[in-house]
Amino acid sequence: MTESSQPTQRSRAKESRRQALLQAAAALFAAEGFNRVSLEDLGAAAGVSGPAVYRHFAGKQAVLGAMLLSVSQDLLDGGRAVVAGAGTAETALAGLVEFHVDFALSHPDVIRVQDQDFSNLAEEDQAEVRTLQRNYVELWVDVLSGLHPDTDPAELRMRAHATFGLINSTPHSVRTQGRRMALKRARPLLEGMALAALTAPGNGTR
Repeated sequence: MTESSQPTQRSRAKESRRQALLQAAAALFAAEGFNRVSLEDLGAAAGVSGPAVYRHFAGKQAVLGAMLLSVSQDLLDGGRAVVAGAGTAETALAGLVEFHVDFALSHPDVIRVQDQDFSNLAEEDQAEVRTLQRNYVELWVDVLSGLHPDTDPAELRMRAHATFGLINSTPHSVRTQGRRMALKRARPLLEGMALAALTAPGNGTR
């Protein structure tokens, strides 16, 4: 082991432990609620002592902030990549739907935490998460406007929010069934329902 490789390995180990803490926090916060989970609970779930959590986060609220900020940024970055790689509005929309369905089915705990514990974020984190999420919605609205050029943007925004509600709520019901079979069936069903709602003729004109 060379001297130059040691910091790299340490930094990788630190990032790995940080991600383990975030994953453990998502599962615990989703199951128990933010206020019922202690740092000791979080550390134990990630295989470290409670005080060791402070090596990675300033406290429990910082863990929540890192989780929701990270996922909001990932959604925005991923959505932008989908749109950038699409040749038409139709392919962009289909790609966004597929991307969001995959996210929802892969991160049900984070979605539940967002729904039930957003108010426990620090005020500055709440503002940043809202900004990221608004930008994500507007990404969808821009794509939808290419398919519905005469539809009021407010209606397109409503369609996007309704689609998120449809997609995001499904992982909770999927987890109560046979997960492997349910996921196989849920993915095409969700994608088809979302695309049908998003591409239906609009009612509101500009």
